[in-house]
Amino acid sequence: MIATTYEGDKTFAVSERGASAPGRGEVQLKVAYCGVCGTDVHIYHGMMDQRVSMPITIGHEMSGTISALGAEVVGFEVGGKVVVRPLDNRGEKPSDNGHSHICADLKFIGIDSPGAMQQYWNVPAFTLHKLPADTDLQLAALVEPLAVACHDVRLSEMQEGEHVVVLGGGPIGMLVAMVARERGGQVIISEVNENRVKLARELGFRVVNPVSEDLLEIIVEKTDGALADIAFEVAGVQPTLDIMTEVVGIRGRIVMVAIHGQPKPVNLFKFFWKELKLIGARVYEEEDYEDAIRLVNKKRLPLESLITAVEPLTSIQKVFEQIDSNPDGMKVLLDVSC
Repeated sequence: MIATTYEGDKTFAVSERGASAPGRGEVQLKVAYCGVCGTDVHIYHGMMDQRVSMPITIGHEMSGTISALGAEVVGFEVGGKVVVRPLDNRGEKPSDNGHSHICADLKFIGIDSPGAMQQYWNVPAFTLHKLPADTDLQLAALVEPLAVACHDVRLSEMQEGEHVVVLGGGPIGMLVAMVARERGGQVIISEVNENRVKLARELGFRVVNPVSEDLLEIIVEKTDGALADIAFEVAGVQPTLDIMTEVVGIRGRIVMVAIHGQPKPVNLFKFFWKELKLIGARVYEEEDYEDAIRLVNKKRLPLESLITAVEPLTSIQKVFEQIDSNPDGMKVLLDVSC
């Protein structure tokens, strides 16, 4: 099989090697597609060298079919279409209060252990989610980031008709906006990249570029002064932290989707003054994956519009270099079959 490994120093290697048989409780997958996410790009930039064990195969946004079953695996069949929920929670303890998706000793498959950017991949069977037989495997490679969006919207407790502001129109922000709209939210996206603004408008969203427009003024006008019910902070930059407490109204909810590695200033007075609620949102739970799979197969979301390019696995080095040089791109998929 063809496999790729991150070697450090912005370098990927492509090699041929034998595929290993799945161990007890494992399933061998024939990977179809693997998406490149922001975490993968962080790894490429060396920002996670202290965490990953080089050389390592990365990747976790995938789709594929079962090619072999290890001992004691039941409920799955060779040839079945699946996706992987890449969370290894076998270190869960009672002190984690049952929240296995964020347990203290959580391991992320594709970062802490080998990932999907290889043609055959062995994973624990408990990470698998079955796909309907007619599922488009290219779109199914978006299930993992779509599950993030489903989790974020679920935790927001959004009700049909509520006003929603998505701060950041990148891949996750766009998916959050899609899920919120599909569930009846009145969505405004705030985004500064004009190409992403154009895409979001083509998809029917009300989009504001805060560089050239007054986001708060527009929200005041749209809501008759009540402001938004929910804001999703997805961009992870100080200007969105500054505006998130301004755009929501009394008892508004703010969902922190972006990862902030360092402490940042936040206007806590607004939390007091308007009785705001700040909600942390990390990865996903089993029900979010099932929701994402249903959305993919209902074909009510324009997911194909987020796929910037599909490139062969053997072009992995070029793919990461092009992502670096193209800030307008959304989601690049690796075709792992070639």
